[in-house]
Amino acid sequence: MEYNASVNKLTQPLVKHLIDNADKLRLGVEVLENGCTIIDAGIKVPGGLEVGRIIAEICMGGMGTVSLNHSAYTNHWPLSVNVHSGNPVLACLGSQYAGWSLSHEKYYALGSGPARAMATKLKDGQQEPVEALYKELDYTDAFETTALVIENDAIPPLAIIEKVASACNIAPAKLTIIVTPTSSLAGGVQVVARVLEVAMHKAHALHFPLENIVDGSGSAPVCPPHPNFVKAMGRTNDAILFAGQVHLFVKGSDEAAEKLAKELPSSTSKDYGRPFAEIFKQYDYDFFKIDAMLFSPASVIVTAVDSGKTFRAGKLDNALLDLSFGA
Repeated sequence: MEYNASVNKLTQPLVKHLIDNADKLRLGVEVLENGCTIIDAGIKVPGGLEVGRIIAEICMGGMGTVSLNHSAYTNHWPLSVNVHSGNPVLACLGSQYAGWSLSHEKYYALGSGPARAMATKLKDGQQEPVEALYKELDYTDAFETTALVIENDAIPPLAIIEKVASACNIAPAKLTIIVTPTSSLAGGVQVVARVLEVAMHKAHALHFPLENIVDGSGSAPVCPPHPNFVKAMGRTNDAILFAGQVHLFVKGSDEAAEKLAKELPSSTSKDYGRPFAEIFKQYDYDFFKIDAMLFSPASVIVTAVDSGKTFRAGKLDNALLDLSFGA
């Protein structure tokens, strides 16, 4: 695969929009002593659904569109997030995927967004991507400024900020970090907007050739927030697991497209069938004990563009969605 677009360049107008309209969007903007700009999207300020929508587009490297509207496809939860990208591999895996693990003392967070594509580390005397995924994508980015999105209820410590700036080979003054608490409205929207990304990630895990995925879209209901972190996180996951819908357009054989459709839905996982918060508790709050095949949309459509045939699998589960969302 060959990508010429800069996800960092494409996202800068979106980041600037957040900063320039902070009061209207109910955001907190702070410039630290080292020059790094912190955008608070729900810790000490209300933020909101629109903030989450814009942050989701930043997470997608400016290569996707995210919208909010009402839909009747679930019984009781009409407000939906709709996501589309004409370059879903780069938008979702090359930017949106929360693949950068960041920790310092008791602070831990996963980073997503365009800064991931600039992050490198020294290994055997050579610079290489912090995440091995970028070797598979054969993509790296370089730009004068960058942004990272962190899902956490606290501002990261200076040690992490310095680490991010150093890995991206820029001064902290050229870095913007956007923090979205899981329990906030913005945080909920930006996570649910990963409905297409989880399908892309699972397709990658299933060893479907990423170069054959040419377009994609997805939708999922906006979950009601919850003050408890585990329940809030559970609802954002369940919105996708029980009611996420994805449509992928792929090249290649009908057999490969049909196989992808059958294997993608969340219901194929051995852990499917209960709200995510319950599953998380069962595994002692250890993500890595959960079946990785669970993280995928409920309903999948795969269209083979070479033949025009379409394959469907999975289904929405309104009962489990209501149970998770506290109806």
